[in-house]
Amino acid sequence: MRKLIVFLLFVAFSTLMFSQNKPAYKLYNAKGTKVSYKRMIHKMKKADVVLYGEHHNNPIVHWLQYETTADLNKLRKLILGAEMLEADNQTQLNEYLAGEIDQKAFDTVARLWKNHITDYKPLVDLANENKLKFIATNIPRKFASLVFKDGFDALEALSNEEKSWIAPLPIKYDATLPGYVKMKEMMGGHGGDNLPKAQAIKDATMAYFILKNMENNKLFLHYNGSYHSDNYEGIYWYLKQENKDLNIVTVSVVEQENIKRFNKENKLKADFIIVVSPTMTKTY
Repeated sequence: MRKLIVFLLFVAFSTLMFSQNKPAYKLYNAKGTKVSYKRMIHKMKKADVVLYGEHHNNPIVHWLQYETTADLNKLRKLILGAEMLEADNQTQLNEYLAGEIDQKAFDTVARLWKNHITDYKPLVDLANENKLKFIATNIPRKFASLVFKDGFDALEALSNEEKSWIAPLPIKYDATLPGYVKMKEMMGGHGGDNLPKAQAIKDATMAYFILKNMENNKLFLHYNGSYHSDNYEGIYWYLKQENKDLNIVTVSVVEQENIKRFNKENKLKADFIIVVSPTMTKTY
């Protein structure tokens, strides 16, 4: 009888252990309180700009970006934009959206990320299907590399056409912003003062093209690495420098072993924080 009881307890415990829900993600607000997807959409639909931070290789976040975009499109007129497309490729992006070139040609003439097909093409195609503008907001990478090598002054030698693909010079820059300070510290000084400057020129350029392409009564939904808008810095800081009254909603993503209990150190990282497991399959 005792063995039977032990066996039944073992079966019950095993069933309990393996029948636990395994959610792919949990959503929290800035204070670390669990919130619903519906609540996030409700707040986003009232914004002027949404900075949708991501981990570039996380499939759950890419899926959520798509679903969020599709749902917001039912509620607001949208303009989309992305870090993953560079400003000098706007013509090619427009040609793809207009059906003048196909995906193969687009991949040939534009500098698309290696995970474009799986992670960003669905968003571009969603824009195409719904006749939405899609803005390539990032600085051409070779110009960011110039800043990393020689600082902001290197950009002064660009042609007028090349300067049209970046934020107007000179850009504002605050080297004391915690994100830029932390970046420099994490690299142990390698890259010197120019490493955070290269980050800043990206942030400033993305903010510039968001502002340049905003339209009245339309929500600008922007996809970027979360480090470009975490802690209300980066793109967010540059947007607020130009228009302090903008209603901006930010999203970040963090990995935690236990996604059901919010780690306190992630508080105030963004308005909405997507918590995912580090064991989630990566797209690259």
